[in-house]
Amino acid sequence: MTHTTQPEDADAPVRHGGNLREAARRYDIPFEDWLDLSTGINPHGYPVPPVPPDAWRRLPEDDDGLADIAALYYGAPRALPVAGSQAAIRALPALLRPGVVGVAPLTYGEYAPAFRRGGHTVVTLDIHTQALPDALDHVIVANPNNPTAELLPRDTLRRWHERLASRGGTLIVDEAFADVDPSASLASDTAREGLVVLRSVGKFFGLAGIRAGFVLSSPAVAEPLRAMLGAWTVSGPARHAVEAAFADRAWQRDTRARLHRDGGRLAALLADHGLDARGTPLFAWMPVPDAAALQHELARRGIWTRLFDLPGMTPSLRVGLPGAEGDWVRLARALAEIRG
Repeated sequence: MTHTTQPEDADAPVRHGGNLREAARRYDIPFEDWLDLSTGINPHGYPVPPVPPDAWRRLPEDDDGLADIAALYYGAPRALPVAGSQAAIRALPALLRPGVVGVAPLTYGEYAPAFRRGGHTVVTLDIHTQALPDALDHVIVANPNNPTAELLPRDTLRRWHERLASRGGTLIVDEAFADVDPSASLASDTAREGLVVLRSVGKFFGLAGIRAGFVLSSPAVAEPLRAMLGAWTVSGPARHAVEAAFADRAWQRDTRARLHRDGGRLAALLADHGLDARGTPLFAWMPVPDAAALQHELARRGIWTRLFDLPGMTPSLRVGLPGAEGDWVRLARALAEIRG
């Protein structure tokens, strides 16, 4: 079921995690003294090998094989490199016919304002629905969802895609957190018209700073998007880092195992302090009425988390993975003091 969302300013800045300098100013704690758990980025990122000097001196080359390497890694027919999925989110609304777009009420916050700016009507979507309303032209789903961690089955998404495509619509699936468990990915289906999958290098590989991502789609979307974004969308050093990361299968295997262990450890730690969390291996999410107070008390101790406090919804907190063992101890000690 859908309903029209409350009017919002499409040009207002969207809040994200990682705003650590803002927290440092607000709580008057030096930047370097913080433990930042406000994002879902792997704290043990890929160790990028030294960048060849030519990557700094030469313009990036679109025919260097990166697109093919990415398509192979994702198991997709083709891949378009972009400067992070954010670039695609801003551009896609102009490439789709204006219509009614269904978006989950609590999901990655850039989609709704981007599609409003593009002339679309954005409505909220119950992602548990089995049958999409006929009023929807396009649907945007994060899978797993950020921050609620819900994971929709491939069969459900395929059914939605067939329904939308039959009336000229599009299903956009944001798989930014899918690398930890790729079995639910729709990457292999992206030759089909009306299906777009966005992938990010930042989360699983811990390389958010290089701003690289990929659009998996048919040429009907990829080619206009390529023309709109123009040349040199991904820098030479970023291309070098991504190629190395995608080729390192041993690191990927070991990292998946480690993240599953650490994700379970984080959920258990929160449960030990009376916090019922659900999550992906990269973050935990918990709807609790006192989420704002809990974020504040953690921040007073130099631990930054992400608060979600949308009107009409239970407040919630997202907590990313600690990295070093001392960070785990610090979080456990803070929770014991706050919840003790």
